[in-house]
Amino acid sequence: MAWVPRDGLALQQGDGVRDLGGCSRDKGSRREVQVCFPLGRGISPQRSRRTRRRHRREGLDSAPVHAVYSVYTEMTDTTANTCETERPDLSPSRRWLRVVIPGGAGHLGRIVAGHLHAKGNAVTVLSRSGAVAPWQVVSWNGTDPDDWARELEDADVVINMAGRSVNCRYNAKNRREILESRIRTTELLGEAISKLHRPPRLWVNASTATIYRHSLDREMDEANGKLGGQEPDVPDSWRFSIEVATSWERTLFAANAPHTRKIALRSAMVMSAEPGGTFDILLRLVRFGLGGACGSGKQFVSWIHESDFVRALDYLAAHEEIEGPVNVASPNPLRNEDFMRLLRKAWGSKVGLPASKWMLEAGAFFLRTETELILKSRRVVPGLLLASGFEFQFPEWRGASEDLVQRWRGQK
Repeated sequence: MAWVPRDGLALQQGDGVRDLGGCSRDKGSRREVQVCFPLGRGISPQRSRRTRRRHRREGLDSAPVHAVYSVYTEMTDTTANTCETERPDLSPSRRWLRVVIPGGAGHLGRIVAGHLHAKGNAVTVLSRSGAVAPWQVVSWNGTDPDDWARELEDADVVINMAGRSVNCRYNAKNRREILESRIRTTELLGEAISKLHRPPRLWVNASTATIYRHSLDREMDEANGKLGGQEPDVPDSWRFSIEVATSWERTLFAANAPHTRKIALRSAMVMSAEPGGTFDILLRLVRFGLGGACGSGKQFVSWIHESDFVRALDYLAAHEEIEGPVNVASPNPLRNEDFMRLLRKAWGSKVGLPASKWMLEAGAFFLRTETELILKSRRVVPGLLLASGFEFQFPEWRGASEDLVQRWRGQK
């Protein structure tokens, strides 16, 4: 993508552009050069001609310098034909992006891919299954480098959602697969990106809001939230989930990708009306009269509506100042008893039988899953998103649950 100054004039050598010898780096046919702007002035076609005459008289070094920008240029023997930044314009005004989604064939991946595809973006999903979709699907096994790495060249955004499902019992075999499927795919992407001539501008890697401690007393944001795993009497399965999340993020930020912005997506439960998701399971309990409080009912539920989740991805792509861990959750977590009461009201059910802790443990055993998703108190809030100006369409669970119930019924 061509880099253009604020007044639209394409830069060439002589317009304050110089190859600084030892500061340049070969990138195949590309070289890094530096662009120097005169102090306090923009560049216009008229001033550019005056600048060239002055520079011929005085030399570039005698001109006051406002800023120095590193850019990549396609070089011929005598001139720099095109200037471009390492990161393109990812603002909403740009018509489309090239997006690669490893692990994008799962429930949440299909929601993300469908949203981006509907907006006219060029979407490529890396998948083990090779399922048919309206967007491009490229095969990969998530463990070995292969031809799929070509899809990352000159991509705008990579959204890594690969990892074995955690909807299982945490025995030794499943724990190993849960951890390795996340660490290895992230390592693999880092290795591939480090070898590219034109790496992705943004790498969003899935993480989880369960990385924070069990919290009944206060909210957890990116700045002041306390990571979990060290609390007294924390269940072993909860500690394992936190170890997975911290190892996952550590692998992302250790990857050798200096020209790629990285975001660890600490997402809460994404509520969508599509079959098979968390909302579908919770609504099933309500429909059969079992949608009462779970356990004590005092634990907090962090959640996000699917519309706000995909909008947050758009927002993060457009705002290059945001990087590092980002909480993606509604700004209003609520207690489980209130969460279920509002869901029953949205469905039109007045009664919901509660489920005690031992009942949940017994049910989880027979269903071959864990109770962490229900019993752990997640009081996570999106500090960075709110501080930067992101506006939620569904900040409150009341409105979100009513919308999701309506969507769910519309699909039947």
